[in-house]
Amino acid sequence: MERKGEGSENSLMRGSRSTSSTNHTGVRARPDPFLVVCRFFSVITSIAAILCIAVNILSAVRSFENGSDIFDGIFRCYAVVIAIFVIVAETEWGFITKFWKVLEYWAGRGMLQIFVAVMTRAYPDYSEKRKELVLLQNIAGYLLLACGVVYVILGILCIGVVKRARQKKEVSREQAVKDLEELERRREELEALLIVDRTLDFGNPMPSQ
Repeated sequence: MERKGEGSENSLMRGSRSTSSTNHTGVRARPDPFLVVCRFFSVITSIAAILCIAVNILSAVRSFENGSDIFDGIFRCYAVVIAIFVIVAETEWGFITKFWKVLEYWAGRGMLQIFVAVMTRAYPDYSEKRKELVLLQNIAGYLLLACGVVYVILGILCIGVVKRARQKKEVSREQAVKDLEELERRREELEALLIVDRTLDFGNPMPSQ
């Protein structure tokens, strides 16, 4: 009877563990759709900025090689540096936003992206030799320009504030899930020790007096 009771108790423990792990999985499986859309848009913006970097590097190399327009090459180098700041801003790295508070706000990011887009499209060379390069400049410039305009509009509508609030909420939820998992792990360790102690007690019964 005692062993039967012990077996049913162990099965109840295993059932509670599986239930709790299922609950934790359910909590993790519900990402915020708003944040998912924001991350997707951030990836699109980063890709547009990378295209601008590639186009400006190609333009700078050709300008320096030909020696025809050194100032255009220097201008393209500045465009590359600023485009790198656009990509870093999309990562929302705390070190950058700490010193460049304007990049924390969507309107500020949008204006920076528009500036890079204008620099990428400035001084186009319409010669036959650079037809492909001009096409890449158009694609990269207009794509980043569209992202910048969207950022400015959403920033004016305070969507960035909503995103930051939801991010804090998501971080708090993830931390709560981690704390619950740690408590569950400790509970399982204590239950395992308790089962071992009971097994030893059943294996070594007290001598009758």
